[in-house]
Amino acid sequence: MADSTLWWLAAGALVAVELVTGTFYLLMISTGLVAAALMAHAQVGVLWQWVSAAVVGGGSVLVWRRYKKSQPAMVPASANPDVNMDVGEVVHVTSFRANGSCSVKYRGAHWDAALPAGQLPQPGDYTIVEVVGSRLILKKTSTP
Repeated sequence: MADSTLWWLAAGALVAVELVTGTFYLLMISTGLVAAALMAHAQVGVLWQWVSAAVVGGGSVLVWRRYKKSQPAMVPASANPDVNMDVGEVVHVTSFRANGSCSVKYRGAHWDAALPAGQLPQPGDYTIVEVVGSRLILKKTSTP
């Protein structure tokens, strides 16, 4: 069997395993195997096929890791305005209970609400920063 065939079979096997496991890094390594297969098609020696597989596969893994580290951390769905339409909306709080929670009228219904740790409960306008179950987490709206 030709060297290129073995490289293509190995690359295909890694892609199949990646589809089952969802490990994106296996896809990056398989690009190295594809590079080695192309080197085999070009009649380059086996040593250089291995070197190209290592450089391209390992390099793509390193590039992907650097890219992922440069991206901002994902916001949880409960606090993501792209997922939850309530995040970022403003509500008015008239009074707080002794435990620091309150009830606000929002979207035609009464909601339980609370403040994050460290915020003082004062009546006024608050912005919804997170929705946990049926409870709104509020932050004091800054006045410009």
